Amino acid sequence: MQFTRNTSSRQRATNLIIKLGFVIVLFLGGVFLLSKVDFPAPKKEIEKIIPNENFKIVK
Repeated sequence: MQFTRNTSSRQRATNLIIKLGFVIVLFLGGVFLLSKVDFPAPKKEIEKIIPNENFKIVK
């Protein structure tokens, strides 16, 4: 039994276009689904006091 290699460039181009289209659809679907998720905003306000002695004057 001998295998033959299919060297049709048209078939390779078609397969490549189909695969790229599939990847683009998956990516856009993921972005769409992530935009629909409602992430909660933080409730606690973060405040940190920085002492003045840590600042250096750069000229």
